[in-house]
Amino acid sequence: MTGVLDGAALTGAGLLGGVYLAFSVAVLPALRRRPAAEAVTVMRGVNRVIVNPVFGTLFAGTALLAGAVTVAGALGGQPLRIAGGVAVLAGFAVTAAVNIPLNNALERDGDWAAFAPRWSVANHLRGAFSALGVVLLLL
Repeated sequence: MTGVLDGAALTGAGLLGGVYLAFSVAVLPALRRRPAAEAVTVMRGVNRVIVNPVFGTLFAGTALLAGAVTVAGALGGQPLRIAGGVAVLAGFAVTAAVNIPLNNALERDGDWAAFAPRWSVANHLRGAFSALGVVLLLL
């Protein structure tokens, strides 16, 4: 069961990390090249479309799996499993604490200048946490 749990958590973290990487290396640079009003319109559209059952299941499911890995690691005295689970959960926490509130603010007021730099940094951070979680769970 341990291998399946860890494998599912690291697969979810890897998939999420891929989404975050795509934003970091393609979506955000493309939006920075557009006028602010256009970037806001596109990002609002992306934020609306990504709220769907596939991404929701991946996002929430990975967090639940990471929590289970963390608990299992604690019960088994396995520090790498604990660290891997915590890293994946940290990516979830960044999204919940920073990216989602910024998405909501962008939806309300459309202030690209306030949104883009903070959202980008948080996106890079959650991507790094996802990648770290994958590496730790592979070890």
